Amino acid sequence: MIRRRRLFGLAALAAAAPAGHALAIEPYAAPNITEHRLAWPGPPLRIAVLADLHAGGPTMSESRIASIVGTTNALRPDLVALLGDYGLAMSVEGRQVPQASVARLLAGLRAPLGVHAVLGNHDWWEDEAARRGRDPRATPLIAQAFAQAGIPVLRNAAHRAGGAWIAGLDSQWAFGRDRGAHDVGAVLAAITDDAPVILLAHEPDVFAGLPSRIALTLAGHTHGGQVRILGHSPMIPSRYGERYRHGLVTEQGRHLIVSAGLGTSFLPIRFGVPPEILLVTLGG
Repeated sequence: MIRRRRLFGLAALAAAAPAGHALAIEPYAAPNITEHRLAWPGPPLRIAVLADLHAGGPTMSESRIASIVGTTNALRPDLVALLGDYGLAMSVEGRQVPQASVARLLAGLRAPLGVHAVLGNHDWWEDEAARRGRDPRATPLIAQAFAQAGIPVLRNAAHRAGGAWIAGLDSQWAFGRDRGAHDVGAVLAAITDDAPVILLAHEPDVFAGLPSRIALTLAGHTHGGQVRILGHSPMIPSRYGERYRHGLVTEQGRHLIVSAGLGTSFLPIRFGVPPEILLVTLGG
């Protein structure tokens, strides 16, 4: 009888350990620095990529954002890309971090070729008036806060930086799943010479239909599945499932890198998919 109780106790501990890790350890862990090196036709570039901050709630305080900014600056990137979803996205109650505070903290990022941002779906959803209006010309509140902090937000636009084009696509889910404010045609129209193009896009699904003119696409949104058990994620917010879940994807000579992100969405858990900062080195 005593032996049976011990077995039940060990089984309970074995079941509780992953849950404890998912709730109390991995969501708060210092981000991994995940490096990718690619050859490309442009000048050498080091790009730091931050995605899915989801400030607020139990997992992403102002002090943790400040720490992430410090870690990113220590990498000495040439350019920083911010890939959207800056605010809270929880189904459980959590403390909000004011959008002005998020913008102020991210304005501490330093890179000689600048900090370049795009909007994610939650950046639209967090501004109920902008989301309900279904007007892609509206300016969500976080974009207004970024403008005041001096962080440019690329919304279906592109500009030159260091011998390359940095292009930014607005959210493909701005008004609900697959109902977006994105305009690939407007992005391509803004590119006026043959310099290579890096596209910043919150959701990765657009990659499937992009032209070869875009050398590299950087995306977030999926959180790498946020939970990974025996090689499977219960939910991946992409019509392509595992195809664009996480990491480097190469299709027909085009490259996509999907970040696992930094924060959490809906529930404050991570398991098997730790937070990460991407460091992408593009060779000459």
